[in-house]
Amino acid sequence: MPARFQRPTIIFRTIAFVAIVCVSLVAIDAWNSWSARSVQLRQMGVATSNLARAMAQQADDTIKAADTALIGIVERVEYDGTGPVAIARLRRLMAMRLAELSQLDGLHVYDANGDWVANTRPATVPNLNNADREYFIFHRTHEDRGPHIGVPVKSRTTGKLLIPVSRRINHGDGSFAGVALATIDIDFLMNFYNSLEIGQAGAVVLVTESGVMMTRRPYTTAMVGKSMLDTELFRQYSSRGPVGEAYITSAQDGVTRLNSFRRLAHYPLFVAAALSKDEILATWWRDTLWHSGGVIFLVMVVAFVGWRLIKQIELRTRTEAELVRARDALESLNKTLNKLAMQDGLTGLANRRQFDLTLDSEFSRAMRNASTLALILIDVDRFKQYNDVYGHAAGDECLQTICRTIRELTPSRPGDLAARYGGEEIAVLLPNTDVAGAVAVAEKIRNAIRELEIVHSGNAGGFVTLSAGVDALIPVSGFDQPTELIQAADKALYTAKAGGRNRVCASRETTPL
Repeated sequence: MPARFQRPTIIFRTIAFVAIVCVSLVAIDAWNSWSARSVQLRQMGVATSNLARAMAQQADDTIKAADTALIGIVERVEYDGTGPVAIARLRRLMAMRLAELSQLDGLHVYDANGDWVANTRPATVPNLNNADREYFIFHRTHEDRGPHIGVPVKSRTTGKLLIPVSRRINHGDGSFAGVALATIDIDFLMNFYNSLEIGQAGAVVLVTESGVMMTRRPYTTAMVGKSMLDTELFRQYSSRGPVGEAYITSAQDGVTRLNSFRRLAHYPLFVAAALSKDEILATWWRDTLWHSGGVIFLVMVVAFVGWRLIKQIELRTRTEAELVRARDALESLNKTLNKLAMQDGLTGLANRRQFDLTLDSEFSRAMRNASTLALILIDVDRFKQYNDVYGHAAGDECLQTICRTIRELTPSRPGDLAARYGGEEIAVLLPNTDVAGAVAVAEKIRNAIRELEIVHSGNAGGFVTLSAGVDALIPVSGFDQPTELIQAADKALYTAKAGGRNRVCASRETTPL
């Protein structure tokens, strides 16, 4: 059978099984770990989105409250004017609104020149003009009556960083009359941002749509008012806003974070909530290392047990192979011993024991099959004299040569047997052979021995010759016995010897042939 179609060995199948188990354990653990990682990132994506939503709502509500107060102030100034009584009433209103809105640092009204008209400060700073502020310049040059979120400013009276929310005040003819301003304390926003759970490396930020950072956690005063136009966060918001999510490496501190950004509902700002990717995955990494370590240990145990099993299988295979070799050797030895037990040591022919067993077996077979069984008994003429003249060693060599020739001339059919019957007598058993056939075989053997011209001075003619007796019968159950075949062939042999030797005689026809 070609090698590619051979059945895999048990060792190969065991190695394959152990390898598949180990690889499957590692693959399943890797798949579970990656799935857990994906789930963790999705959950944190939802968390940052919720944070951004809360921040946007808080900022929108904070600015909305301040803007609502400004709407009332603008309406009063435009309707009541700026006379002493009106200003007194306006200051009381502004003070009341300031007390209600904790996010406000102050409320202010400026005339068309940038001078204070009214404010909520306990004392008015003389000669203080804000005409140079960004929000004042914006309203003076724009007729838009909506709210304006200005860039963060540092208060000239308190030194605080503030977010200005302002509205334009007009004269009756629509010309510029001044600015109503509400300033939101950045610390108010930071108190809310500091209450958010964003980890050690998380960040939150409030940015205008023009790219100005209003405030950020982690907080430093240097970041307030900083441009965000060249940052990846602003580019992501500009391309994917008003709501989105992205992994961004911060331009502020180089930390990679999962950022969720969202625009405020009513004002041109957006917020971003960001959680550190490393912190998001820290728990996952810890769990992964623990259960991966357990899986690796389990794989090592499986591999070790598999290795031990394979070694045991190899040992068993080698032992079985050795047992098979030992069995084969024993069988070969038994065959050899059996052959030796059934073989004559001098001539190499079957011995008397094998002859007797074969005769009984073939006699029974011939009886069952009603077939003929023939026997040739051969005797070396005057072999005793040969030994006396040439010695027993020469006699043994002569007998070996004769037996070798007889073995070569004996048919090789099943049941045919040439055996040393005793001394210099040889028996040839021929199943399915009649008298004539057996006589023909005997004559062939006799002539072959004569043609060897083995010198024998004690024999007529000067060479070694044979005499043979032949008999054949079809055994009948209850009437014939194997000994009868032997006796008849022996009788024919006696007749051959009595008739002058070097001849073949048959029991059914006792005259020399």
